Amino acid sequence: MMRTRPLKVALLGCGVVGSEVARIMTTHADDLAARVGAPVELAGIAVRRPDRVRAGVPAELVTTDATALVKRGDIDVVVEVIGGIEPARTLITTAFEHGASVVSANKALLAQGGAELHAAAETHGTDLYYEAAVAGAIPLIRPLRESLAGDKVNRVLGIVNGTTNFILDKMDTSGAGYSEALDEATALGYAEADPTADVEGFDAAAKAAILAGIAFHTRVRLDDVHREGMTEVTSADFASAKQMGCTIKLLAICERAEDGKSVTARVHPAMIPLSHPLASVREAYNAVFVEAEAAGQLMFYGPGAGGSPTASAVLGDLVAVCRNKVAETTGPGESAYTRLPVSPMGEVVTRYHISLDVADKPGVLAQVATVFAEHGVSIDTVRQQGKDGEASLVVVTHRAADAALQATVGALRKLDTVRGVASIMRVEGE
Repeated sequence: MMRTRPLKVALLGCGVVGSEVARIMTTHADDLAARVGAPVELAGIAVRRPDRVRAGVPAELVTTDATALVKRGDIDVVVEVIGGIEPARTLITTAFEHGASVVSANKALLAQGGAELHAAAETHGTDLYYEAAVAGAIPLIRPLRESLAGDKVNRVLGIVNGTTNFILDKMDTSGAGYSEALDEATALGYAEADPTADVEGFDAAAKAAILAGIAFHTRVRLDDVHREGMTEVTSADFASAKQMGCTIKLLAICERAEDGKSVTARVHPAMIPLSHPLASVREAYNAVFVEAEAAGQLMFYGPGAGGSPTASAVLGDLVAVCRNKVAETTGPGESAYTRLPVSPMGEVVTRYHISLDVADKPGVLAQVATVFAEHGVSIDTVRQQGKDGEASLVVVTHRAADAALQATVGALRKLDTVRGVASIMRVEGE
């Protein structure tokens, strides 16, 4: 039997995502009610600039007083899509204090203060859902938090930023340089006017923190995630990758240590074999590869951003939270029982591709090999090309700790025969 009293929803933010959430809520009201078991009513929309509210959004619901909206007392669910740390954090905690559950797409806030928000939700007997915070429309948070709750996840490897994937894909397929590919991404609306958060890996790092925390049942904050951007990736790097049967992706990598006593979370460009499923992810799409003990290898793929895809994830959470309200219960909260420490990047073990500019004369290769041996880094392959007294030396290592590799590179820079280190690229997915 359907409950007659409607569940009232407050929407914070009415930009690209928020306006699409409002549209779907109003045009699909009957379907949402049937799925929830009660009418779902959009009761208010808080915005900063009411003159910018999009066509089709009910003007009578618009307010500039977000605090008053979440304090109304009759609000059952608050949907937060304004982003940033403040005032989002204060508005969410205020919503909890007044008995409202929260659906958020705020990856930055969740990566920085997710533990505190979960604690506040638990204190007030409310829900905090955030499927839309990672990978847009791709169902990922709920499978990790619920479907794989009985399994042991050992690794999460993914492309979680569409802007960077578009840029790297264009560099790979068309031979474009970084600046040219970025200009195309901007013209098509894939990149912001200031793309720093994307191309320097901040966006992906926030998502990696969220994924690692859920996958490994421990607390991982944004500051725990090692981050490197992809602005230094060149056409020469792609040429080297192709010679190895690889391409280059900006990856978010979350791993459980082999002894199970710690975890790592990192974001950086990496070469990945063309045989790996992530290598075929093109344009602005996202994909996440999950490795679990019982389930094996799973891949989640789809559009990772945009108004409609992100709104789809928000509405999925909204239905789940509203169902919990009808049933007078709450869904799963934070699971951080393992309390595993996050290891520093220096302890991460992986393969490396190092390109050196060296003098083209006898004995150089022997000198370089000696430096690698002295630092305990084993060489897998070496490729050397030389002309007119200058040469390039490409070394691919076996698996080595990052600290050992960095020490090796530091020692190589001191050799008179090494003119410079052209690039260092990790090799993942093998």
